[in-house]
Amino acid sequence: MGGISYCNQVIMEITGGDEEVGQDIIAPVRAIRAFYHFMIMDLYGDAPILARTPESGEVIDRKPRAEVARWIEEELKTVIPLLTERNDAETYGRPNKWMAEALLAKLYLNWGVYTCDDVTKVTNETSNNHEKLNDLVAVCDEIIESGIFEVGKGYRQKFFPNNGVQTKDFIYAMDFDPIAIPTKYVGGHQLDRFTTFKKANNCDVGPWGFTPSQSVAGAYILVPECVARFNLPGDERNQMILGGPQYVADYNNNYTFTDTPLMYQGQQVVYTQDFEWKDINTLDVGADSEAANIMKGYHLGKYPSIPEDYTDRDRFGGNDIPIFRYADILLTKAEAILRGATATRGDTPASLMNEVRDCSNAPHVEGTPTLQDLLDERGREFICEMWRRQDLIRFGQFENDWGWKNVVNPSAKTDLWRRLLPIPLGVMETNTNWSQNPGY
Repeated sequence: MGGISYCNQVIMEITGGDEEVGQDIIAPVRAIRAFYHFMIMDLYGDAPILARTPESGEVIDRKPRAEVARWIEEELKTVIPLLTERNDAETYGRPNKWMAEALLAKLYLNWGVYTCDDVTKVTNETSNNHEKLNDLVAVCDEIIESGIFEVGKGYRQKFFPNNGVQTKDFIYAMDFDPIAIPTKYVGGHQLDRFTTFKKANNCDVGPWGFTPSQSVAGAYILVPECVARFNLPGDERNQMILGGPQYVADYNNNYTFTDTPLMYQGQQVVYTQDFEWKDINTLDVGADSEAANIMKGYHLGKYPSIPEDYTDRDRFGGNDIPIFRYADILLTKAEAILRGATATRGDTPASLMNEVRDCSNAPHVEGTPTLQDLLDERGREFICEMWRRQDLIRFGQFENDWGWKNVVNPSAKTDLWRRLLPIPLGVMETNTNWSQNPGY
């Protein structure tokens, strides 16, 4: 909401409130404002439509989720013709035509969810044969036929610290740069710090071929259901799943894994996956953690570090994080066809999935994939790119018994209202006319 307010401020400064002034200049601002509305609507359901800065003391109401979705659609359709088609160093990380079209594709992909009157009634079938499926295919085709983007060859390198505008799979990305931005912490992220070995700074040589000069958090582990999806022979994406005996990778050589064991306290690090929820409650993040305890759980090696992240940047990395990818457009079109859209350009769900798989040398799909095949592929392809919650809700699997959530909260299987998040208390206290989301 703060981002929306800032966008509205910029729009007012440029146009002075005149709708005929500077529309081509403010089109990128309107596109990112639509993106902020999309995220609020996706997470919280009913949301305010803030197309202008409210007057002092003005009471703003939340609009029904479906109305917000339709407003976002019209806003994007209005600005897309005004946005540049350039996709280069000048537009990287900024809203252009392709970013707006990718956002429109996300909106259409989840259209059945967003326009359903009751989120607890959403099932996998809700997204079949809805009114925007063919529009979704048309948007995907616009991006495909631009010829600008490609999945490329080599999956892991897309997420290395030196990724950027040269990564042709990235339609829109968070351009993290802890060097260029002097304000502390603003420019980087700590994804690798929280996914690497907890005592990497005490290893003989760290996981990426250097010993971190500062402590490492290592608090994030993968649930077994996630690990099990990475099972395709020859698939380079499997290398991101760090389990069993660990070996040092060489950051100077594209993070190629060597035959040098990762050693901690005189023993090789061996990640184990078979443990109970009670063990997680006892995982000690302190300096005296037992070696066996901190090796519980498989880890994710998707956004590796370089030494400078620890020596110069207080553990903040510069790997750009993709928001919209070309691979997502291909799998989105495949899903639309499986759900009832008319196929175009000779594309089939299998051909589209295989184009994505070619990047990581995964085996081709034979025959027509199922929707479950597609969901599993999305789980492999977009791990740690923050779309999984949205995908599971669309496929009617958000309440499935994965991980330990149903051990902690057995009612999670039936609390369908948790598909929306609660409105934060501070927001509710400011907007006293709003009602909290059901269930909270």
